[in-house]
Amino acid sequence: MTRTDSASVHTVPSTEDLTRLAATYLRSADLEQLDKAYQLAAQAHAGQLRKSGEPYITHPLSVATILAEWHLDQQALCAALLHDTVEDTGITTADIVSAFGKSVGELVEGVSKLDRLEFQTEQQAQAENFRKMLLAMARDVRVILIKLADRLHNMRTLEAMSPEKQRRIARETVDIYGPIAHRLGLHRLYQELQDLGFRYLFPNRYTVLNKAVRAARGNHREVVNKILAALEQRLVTFGIEGTIKGREKNLSSIYQKMQEKSLSFSEVQDIYGFRVVVHDLPNCYLALGAFHTLYKPIPGKFKDYIAIPKSNGYQSLHTTLFGPFGTPVEIQIRTQDMHKIAESGVASHWMYKSSATPLSDVQNKTHQWLQSLLEYQSESGDAVEFLEHIKVDLFPDAVYVFTPKGTIKSLPRGATAVDFAYDVHTDIGHHCVAARINDQLSPLRTVLSNGDRVEILTEATSTPNPAWLNYVVTAKARSKIRHYLRTLRHDEAEQLGDRLLQQALRALNTEPSLIQDSHWEQLLKGDRCKSRNDVLAEIGLGKRLNIVVARDLLRKTNPHETVTETPRTAITIRGSEGLAVQFAHCCRPIPGDPIIGLIKKGQGLLIHTQDCRVIRQFRADPDKWVDVSWESHTAQLFEVAIKLLALNRRGVLATVASAIADAHSNIDSVSIGKADGSYSEINFTVQVRDRAHLATLMQNLREIPEVVRLTRVQS
Repeated sequence: MTRTDSASVHTVPSTEDLTRLAATYLRSADLEQLDKAYQLAAQAHAGQLRKSGEPYITHPLSVATILAEWHLDQQALCAALLHDTVEDTGITTADIVSAFGKSVGELVEGVSKLDRLEFQTEQQAQAENFRKMLLAMARDVRVILIKLADRLHNMRTLEAMSPEKQRRIARETVDIYGPIAHRLGLHRLYQELQDLGFRYLFPNRYTVLNKAVRAARGNHREVVNKILAALEQRLVTFGIEGTIKGREKNLSSIYQKMQEKSLSFSEVQDIYGFRVVVHDLPNCYLALGAFHTLYKPIPGKFKDYIAIPKSNGYQSLHTTLFGPFGTPVEIQIRTQDMHKIAESGVASHWMYKSSATPLSDVQNKTHQWLQSLLEYQSESGDAVEFLEHIKVDLFPDAVYVFTPKGTIKSLPRGATAVDFAYDVHTDIGHHCVAARINDQLSPLRTVLSNGDRVEILTEATSTPNPAWLNYVVTAKARSKIRHYLRTLRHDEAEQLGDRLLQQALRALNTEPSLIQDSHWEQLLKGDRCKSRNDVLAEIGLGKRLNIVVARDLLRKTNPHETVTETPRTAITIRGSEGLAVQFAHCCRPIPGDPIIGLIKKGQGLLIHTQDCRVIRQFRADPDKWVDVSWESHTAQLFEVAIKLLALNRRGVLATVASAIADAHSNIDSVSIGKADGSYSEINFTVQVRDRAHLATLMQNLREIPEVVRLTRVQS
């Protein structure tokens, strides 16, 4: 068994190499176009050198050769040869379209656009480039295949760069390009990118581990050959035709396992594995049974990715056996078609085809994922948020669960019932209230396991809860929840902003009804907000002061009139305003408490009690304060924190809970504080209608003999 160290071997292909490779699957007319593209690229890059000192044309030629190994079509190969001409030479996209057609021009434009932007921070730059790359990929997956081949060749020739640049490019490769290659099923590319990234991120560790693996090859050769011969004989015994190849784990995955499990290299036993390729599907399972009669399988180490393929289309049977001398033996069993997909993923289906050729299952799955990227993009606030969404989808660890009808859903490990609900349909996610998992009622935050059968229970009146963002893990669920809350918050902020503006106008002796559309048109001229609703939302979210907007409206309409102010009228608080009006957790105001409103930028109106200690620092800025008062009748329940000291007696907690229930109050949370043997401190968060309701509740508690002291907790 041999292994090529791709991280250290690099040969420069010739035009003959490219033509010979492309001729195995392209037509002669396509080869003529390919030669034409090479001549144009060579002419455009004439005299240019790479950092290594090689002629620049060796780079696009190498990229095109990598794509030819993946059997990409003539348009992609031409685009690869020309992908740097628009950026680095005098050739324009229009020239390329004229000579090679619109598709090649769009591919070149899609690839070259990715590196043009400048940003304030490195994180923002990486996120925005990543977003543009994925969106270009969503329109035509060949864009990312060209970009991946471009990155692979750059990584193979990274030695010419400075150490700092090597680390930056390697980190980006490991964090972004490697996971994309894995998500698209480009397994060999993924492994090489990971190994190259490891080499430049941790050069010393790479060197030491590489030497250890080379030494281990000699030590393990006898054992590996013995296992290989036994496996081959077992196939012959069972009459199964197939080929077996030994495979060695790549360095980055060995290092990752050492890190995750705190192992030394000598403790990593499963460095070697075996790949079995048979003719058809039934023989996959026959071979599995044959090997299980040879060596005992390790429980829990069998995975059937044929019946339930990975999201990138990968199919194989995986099993781990107890080999001779106690050595774990990893075996993958697949057909030839499965092997092609496992090695090249979506690229394995890009061989020259007519437009009428139907999409394969792998292409359909990839297409669905790429379309979801466009959906996330339309709902994400910025590039960094978009990157956060997508990174979740790029990591392959998954659980497989079933709908009530038996449909298989693949979700990331750690996914909850809410993630499942949004994966089924956005509306089901928005209105879910509980889940029935394996016929047992379960909360929405329940983490799903392999094989779970999940049914989502919904209610038409239910809406997404902001707390769901604390435990959902899929990009789709997080994106949909944030989009809903952002839209809802905007609508509620508009309503609050309108009330605040009316309050400010009345304080300036102006009836709100006197403000006409023409007044708003004057205000919006040259303003960053494009509509009245946007201005009102900014007022509601604390991004603008209501009194300033009111003065501006009046100055625009009556520039020579003096504006006089009167005391402001208070805004009434109903308790059901939603996200734009929030009740401070420090003092937990309830109806009956004297209250005051604090305008906080980006959060809206925060309601505090007037004696809250937390807000004393803000008292000096009157423009941040809003006069508020309670509406006479509120139907909402409000949270209050109470603390009681009780004797340590059996059943006291149940007695206290019963007294709270008798007062028609709900317990939201309870915790036991410090105890000194005779007494315990119990902290409750309860729900009440107002101060009178709270007084009744506390009276009930004071009548309990074991309750020694009782207080309401504020600030």
